[in-house]
Amino acid sequence: MSERAGVRAVKAVIPAAGLATRFLPATKAVPKELLPVVDRPVLQYIVEEAASAGIHDVLLITGRGKTSMVDHFDPHPYLESRLEAKGDLVRLAAVRRTSDLAEIYTCRQGEPLGLGHAIGYAESHVGDAPFVVLLGDEFMEETSTLLTDMIDLQARTGGIVLAFIEVPDHEVNRYGIASVEPFEGHDVVRVTGLVEKPAIGQSPSNLAVVGRYVLPGRIFEAIKRTKPGSGGEIQLTDAMALLLAEGTPVHGIVYRGVRYDTGMPLGYLQAVVQLATKRDDLGPAFSEWLRSFVGGNPV
Repeated sequence: MSERAGVRAVKAVIPAAGLATRFLPATKAVPKELLPVVDRPVLQYIVEEAASAGIHDVLLITGRGKTSMVDHFDPHPYLESRLEAKGDLVRLAAVRRTSDLAEIYTCRQGEPLGLGHAIGYAESHVGDAPFVVLLGDEFMEETSTLLTDMIDLQARTGGIVLAFIEVPDHEVNRYGIASVEPFEGHDVVRVTGLVEKPAIGQSPSNLAVVGRYVLPGRIFEAIKRTKPGSGGEIQLTDAMALLLAEGTPVHGIVYRGVRYDTGMPLGYLQAVVQLATKRDDLGPAFSEWLRSFVGGNPV
């Protein structure tokens, strides 16, 4: 049990400095994090997820051409006045909600040199307190309590808490994979080892690390001691493995709900379709059109 046990994370860090080359040319001028999923950008879903877990202090690690991410969360008095004058109160509330979700701060990463490198930029904002990391291209279903559960667990253990999903054996080489032992119930585990993208057939489990972390403040010192790894980048997985080897407790929660992964075009399109079909205003008509389209019938 760490000396920091009992301290609850109250700040979130969202690394968002990547070039998003998979989405070019769309992301040449528009950050991937602002691509719309129906009528909200990906980044808003992520900030909403943080806010629902009680996190209202969010640091964006940004890069060149990313200032519009901050603009999205700023008040827009002219637009709000126009909507109010038209009596469009539904859209007015939606626009105002973006600036009420959280206090948004930024720090610029001059060159993207790995996730660990990006997280290191948050030290002056976070200090030595535990904090949440949410990757900028995935989010969980709106009813999920995963992040709250992770924060609660980290406050009890004082170490690192990870989120896992179960992946097929033939996909383990795409993820960081953990070796684990039981801890609390079926879905809470103690992590005994971490390996980045193991070869198929050599993986310690099928539990893959996904983009939600609760980290202790001492991760920053570990990042400084972490040498460049895969691709010449400073990997967060390597820094966490260093702390694990030195006795920092690492636990994980196996997530079994819906996860929207917008990091690649296919996953992005799937998220748009899934969320559109769930909408009360769009779902029925869109689902009917989709069934007809997939069935090859004229629309």
